[in-house]
Amino acid sequence: MAKHSKRSVREPDFLEEMIEESTRRNSDFPKLMAAAAERRRIGAQLAKRRQKLGLSQTKLAARMDTSQAQVSKVEAGAPDVRLSTLERYASAVGHEVHIKLRKIADAA
Repeated sequence: MAKHSKRSVREPDFLEEMIEESTRRNSDFPKLMAAAAERRRIGAQLAKRRQKLGLSQTKLAARMDTSQAQVSKVEAGAPDVRLSTLERYASAVGHEVHIKLRKIADAA
C-alpha cells in the first residue's frame, strides 16, 4: 500500500501579507525591497570591515570627517545616504566603491 503524503498548506504570515498588499498597490514594491536589501548588505559589509579593523563608529566618523550618526545610518542601510559618504566610508576602511550601470530588462 503506497503512502500518500499530504502537503501542508501554510497560511501566509503577517509580513508576507504586507508584501503582497504593498505589491498590489505598487508594482515596483519588489524592486524597492531588493534595493533596500542591497543597501543593508553593503552596510553590513562596511560594518564588518570597521569592526575587523577595531574601530568604533566614533573613530571611523572622525576618519571620515562626519558624525557617528552618519556612520550608523550607512551601516543600517539607510535609503538617503549620499554616494560621497559611502565613498569616504569605504576609503576609511581601505576599500573603494564601484558602481555599475545596468539596463533594466523591461526599459525602452
